Amino acid sequence: MSRAALLVLADGRFPAGGHAHSGGAEEAVKAGRITDAESLERFCRGRLHTTGLVAAGLAAAAALGTDPLALDEAADARTPSAALRAAGRKLGRQLLRAARATWPSPELAALAAARPRGAHQPVVLGLTARAAGLGPEDAAYCAVYESVSGPATATVRLLGLDPFQATAVLARLAPAMDETVRSAVAAARRVPDEGVDALPRAAAPLLEIGAEAHAAWPVRLFAS
Repeated sequence: MSRAALLVLADGRFPAGGHAHSGGAEEAVKAGRITDAESLERFCRGRLHTTGLVAAGLAAAAALGTDPLALDEAADARTPSAALRAAGRKLGRQLLRAARATWPSPELAALAAARPRGAHQPVVLGLTARAAGLGPEDAAYCAVYESVSGPATATVRLLGLDPFQATAVLARLAPAMDETVRSAVAAARRVPDEGVDALPRAAAPLLEIGAEAHAAWPVRLFAS
């Protein structure tokens, strides 16, 4: 296992399209739910324990070798918002393209053939980690970090927030990220015995509603 591969995969400069998405932060800023570092931290903490946990569980399960098509269906079932499903598949398609160029594997090729319009991003992330020789914890850490770093970075652009403050928010969330990874991986390890229903199903209704509103905006800075 190469830890350097984890750095490549988790690097925000990896060409997977995440920079174009705010993780719901753009709508939350407009609605007044994010106004400063304190409210950003609350937003990210809530996102971490809901969509972040779900994404980490899916990614960990994919890294462990669970059928990615079954996981993709599970991701669909855990994403009520059509706008978020579309965004998740677009991100998955972009990540899969980058992953196949970086770590070619038969499993990635098979997923691309089975899901030409894109599989959900956490599923692709876990399969990419597997192709890179990484484990379920690595995949889960990438998923939880993406779930909070995207909104934090977007808020710097949306509010002109001091980037030092945004980074401090992420640092304060580190213990919660560790705990989320442990929970997600434990659930993923139960999948062989219990099926995909063992994976987290935490809901974030406000994020789902906000995503639908955001998708209808005629002008926006971020895709989601």
